[in-house]
Amino acid sequence: MLAGRLVMSTVPELYESGLKHLAGADLLVDFSKVEAVDSSAISMLLGWMRAAQKQGRALRVENLPEDLMSLAHLYGVDGMLPS
Repeated sequence: MLAGRLVMSTVPELYESGLKHLAGADLLVDFSKVEAVDSSAISMLLGWMRAAQKQGRALRVENLPEDLMSLAHLYGVDGMLPS
């Protein structure tokens, strides 16, 4: 479960943690406790998706915040995000 702010200063550590998890297992990410996002959160999610695909792992997400979806739509990548 992710919590707090997913912004440029917090995403790198979370991204690496997710990659480590994907190296050994599928990943379920719950965004319900996320308070704020910026474009780095989208980058993180897309990076995890690429890593999961490369490693034959499943990546599932729950409770994507509206602000994340709005940014993804603005950047034209909303169709790439897991539903």
